[in-house]
Amino acid sequence: MMILLPPSETKRDGGAPGPADVSSWAFPGLAAPRGQVREALMALAGDPAQTRRVLKLSEKQLAGAVRDNAGLADGPVMPAIDRYTGVLFDALDTASLDGYARRWLGAHVRIHSAPFGPVGALDPIPSYRLGAAASVPGLPALRRHWAESVTAELRAHAPDFVLDLRSEAYVDLGPVPDEVSSAYVRVVTEQGKALNHFNKHAKGALVRRLATERPRIGSERTLLGWAARSGVVMRRTEESGVLELVTDQPTARK
Repeated sequence: MMILLPPSETKRDGGAPGPADVSSWAFPGLAAPRGQVREALMALAGDPAQTRRVLKLSEKQLAGAVRDNAGLADGPVMPAIDRYTGVLFDALDTASLDGYARRWLGAHVRIHSAPFGPVGALDPIPSYRLGAAASVPGLPALRRHWAESVTAELRAHAPDFVLDLRSEAYVDLGPVPDEVSSAYVRVVTEQGKALNHFNKHAKGALVRRLATERPRIGSERTLLGWAARSGVVMRRTEESGVLELVTDQPTARK
């Protein structure tokens, strides 16, 4: 099984000395488009005023964004699963996982970033500032830049089953090809009400549960079987390839 996660806008600073080697990460066929986005963001960082307009930043956010994007080639790096913060990654809480769980994440989880496409959970990435909807000077729209290449890499490298936990904005940057068995997950209440903030917490908690239990899952059927045995409420919907993850509304930090 491969799990696709969305990134987070917020990230930890620092890390080990770079540089970031984009060709060594998961999906090495994306090295060229990764390099193109990196070069465009580094060039944009040379113009702080334009950086603020393009990335829609506050004055408080600007200095950090310019610093991070200017250092994409040689700045500090850390595993992607540790780089991201926010509700989903707080619920995943990688700092408290043992080595077995972290290795499972490295083997099974890919985080879909805007500048790098999907990367492995343990791939050492730099901090950056870029969202899926941004239009970077010198590049086509990110959907045009990424979708075909990412889908081709998923077609070439996806295992028997893909669990897609991405937001729709990131699905647009690289849909799972039709010929790959996959399930897209929506988070809802027991009454079927879709959730926004709490959907991130539920997805992080689900991936943590999978990393700690490490079940063998190769299809939607075996995923649902594991969920039923583990007390995780997941159910099919009328839409083919779409599952609902049912959750309460826990208290989660924004």
